[in-house]
Amino acid sequence: MNTITRDSLLTLEDYAKVRKQKRSEVMAHKKPRKIPLGDHVTLLFEDDVTIRYQIQEMLHIERIFQEDEITHELETYLPLVPDGTNWKATMMIEYPDPSERAAHLAEMVGIEDKVWVKIDNFPPVYAIADEDLERENTEKTSSVHFLRFELSRDMIRALRQHGNLSMGVNHPAYRMAIESIDDQSRVSLVNDLIDIQ
Repeated sequence: MNTITRDSLLTLEDYAKVRKQKRSEVMAHKKPRKIPLGDHVTLLFEDDVTIRYQIQEMLHIERIFQEDEITHELETYLPLVPDGTNWKATMMIEYPDPSERAAHLAEMVGIEDKVWVKIDNFPPVYAIADEDLERENTEKTSSVHFLRFELSRDMIRALRQHGNLSMGVNHPAYRMAIESIDDQSRVSLVNDLIDIQ
């Protein structure tokens, strides 16, 4: 699953040479992995391609070349790579108008725990949210959350046998469900999972 190691990262100079090409490759890779749940919530399902790009971008933008700082970036981002029995996603709550966004974030406290995925007739799997740090308070939720969906072997087997994948949000202030994820997105997400015979 995870192929990102210190030795596999490009140097700042080497990355600068291929940055433009990498960006277009990663944008194309992200497209089927970005699932909108209605107009205001989007899940970006991370994998080693998206996280490697994020790390390389951080090193590039911050001009990081010291070993201890590179190690810190790896330790920060590697937990966001799925490990074969789960999906990991960045959840973004998006409202263009700042005052409207603030009002909705105040209504959406706890929404990160109400995001679910469902395979065939198995019970829905609700997200385990923000394991890195607390991203909300009693006043409002954050506009960005990190989610993990832990799947059973039977669920993975069903997905690999073309079982239906649906997902949604079940929060009093925001309800949305997608009955069936499109094929391109489904194939991309199933590739994150171990092969169970």
